[in-house]
Amino acid sequence: MPSHVPVRSPLRSLTASGSYWQTSRAPRYSLLFALPLLLLYEALAAALDPAGVEVRNGADVLLRGAVGAVAGSRAGVVLGALLVGVSLWLVGRDLHRHRGGLRGAVFGGMLAESVVLALGFGLVVSVVTTQILGSLGALAMNLSGSLDWWTQLMVSLGAGLYEELLFRVMLAGGLAWALRAGLGWRPAAAGLAAVVVSALVFSAFHYVGPYGDRLELTSFAFRAVAGVFFSALYVTRGFGITAWTHALYDVFLLVF
Repeated sequence: MPSHVPVRSPLRSLTASGSYWQTSRAPRYSLLFALPLLLLYEALAAALDPAGVEVRNGADVLLRGAVGAVAGSRAGVVLGALLVGVSLWLVGRDLHRHRGGLRGAVFGGMLAESVVLALGFGLVVSVVTTQILGSLGALAMNLSGSLDWWTQLMVSLGAGLYEELLFRVMLAGGLAWALRAGLGWRPAAAGLAAVVVSALVFSAFHYVGPYGDRLELTSFAFRAVAGVFFSALYVTRGFGITAWTHALYDVFLLVF
């Protein structure tokens, strides 16, 4: 009598029992998935100006300025070393806790998910903005239009990494912690306040500096709503997918 062994497809195995949705948020996947953004961003920056890039993503500039208060002229090197070092330490600790190595199918699923989210992101945020304002109007969403295409691409990739690190991980996460620990707020109230404040700061950030956009209510509201959505994505899907979704969305705007 022939025996039958059930065969599970790779996709079904990956998503069974919520394994993909849980595993892809773990540091060993989320942080390793985000690291190529840093490498691509820095490689483009070095290629565009080997002597030292004058134009960088604004969030990168802010973080370099903060590190530069201690590290001086080596702020860029120190910041990069900190990002890579802390990420690899967290990845190594996570791998030690979860034996069995890494699965390429998880990274493939994360990339596919990020592409789908980036493609649908603008439409969803536009619809929500329309409901809030009543009329969407013309969005002033140019990506540093005075810059050449390759520099805009570099800035777009940096947005996914550094803006998510600054506004979601550091600002929203730090503010939520401060409200809970310092003022005794309940987690839900602290989280909601942190999301709203960080979204408003995130939106305002795009109108600062020589390459900032012209301030308009519609674009400000669009970006504020986008900040809320990115915060929700960060909480539910982790840093890696959020960073790639943000970067790919900006790249799609640039290309199409």
